[in-house]
Amino acid sequence: MRKFNFSAGPAVLPLPVLEEVRDTLVDYRGNGLSLLECSHRSKMYEDVHNETISLFRELLGLPESHKVIFLGGGATLQFSMVPMNFLTPGKACDIVVSGAWAKKALSDAKKIGDVKVVFDGAETKYTTLPKSESIYTPDAAYVHITSNETIGGLQWKTFPDTGDVPLIADMSSDIMSTPLPVEKFSMIYAGAQKNLGTSGVAAAIIHEKLLERCPKSLTAYLNYGIHAEKNSLYNTPPVFSIYIMMLVLRWVKAQGGVAKMRELSSRKAGAIYQVIDSSGGFYSCPVEKESRSVMNVIFRLPSEELDMKFLEEAEALNMIGLKGYRDAGGCRASLYNAMPLEGALTLAGFMKDFAAANG
Repeated sequence: MRKFNFSAGPAVLPLPVLEEVRDTLVDYRGNGLSLLECSHRSKMYEDVHNETISLFRELLGLPESHKVIFLGGGATLQFSMVPMNFLTPGKACDIVVSGAWAKKALSDAKKIGDVKVVFDGAETKYTTLPKSESIYTPDAAYVHITSNETIGGLQWKTFPDTGDVPLIADMSSDIMSTPLPVEKFSMIYAGAQKNLGTSGVAAAIIHEKLLERCPKSLTAYLNYGIHAEKNSLYNTPPVFSIYIMMLVLRWVKAQGGVAKMRELSSRKAGAIYQVIDSSGGFYSCPVEKESRSVMNVIFRLPSEELDMKFLEEAEALNMIGLKGYRDAGGCRASLYNAMPLEGALTLAGFMKDFAAANG
């Protein structure tokens, strides 16, 4: 029996994807070798590469103006590459600090250029998001946001209109979970190991006008423009991770696309939040209701002892990965696209039973 994996990442993968990886691992589609050992310049891999880009474009409705790039280094490398490429000398960028991942993006950007923190959720312990668009600087180099905070369970439901200022978003933990107003963004980037596949690759979607800013003084790998020009084949890309991403995107399409993912995400998260809100305080979620994440539901029980008991009993019932981030404590249920509705409903049922037995 497969366990329900609520880990924040690397996260659950669709079973059909794992089965296809298993079946093609040694001999990829009768080619006599594994995709792990084929040339990234071969027709065998070229088809995978181009289909993955095509699926990205189709599922997110990307216009021709937005280029899709695959990179190693995960989203963390983008914390450096974004300011290296787009933090124009003489200007500052705006950053919304909404939680732990936004703070990491801020830390790296400050080492490269001038940064203006236009919102910091520290006063509310990162449980709220900005309510006004007037905070953004009209002549900023760009505005950076983190669409979903996996540690704090905080998620943007609508995105700001920043006018002529490029809007850049780290969407590592909720990309492909809902249709996007792509026209609002000059760049979206995401590490793969939560909603797109396995670790080892990040995807970046960048408007061609923003790519014009990439400085020629940058070394090759750190320059988005070179990766766009070479179709992400300047060097050997993370071939196998991109293959798994292709399979995941095929699966998303077969399920009904990102609109279906949004419907399922709402049902999964709704079942768990309903238990939290109706528990009479046995479970608590600190995030303001309008900003609660549907990808990462965080909650606490009345004591650390009950937290531990809850986690132990859940694991005995084949529900794993529910322990909160090490610095945050409590519990966290990550409900990425590949988490089946059955998993969320099973957890919700267990939460009700646990509260009744221990409340």
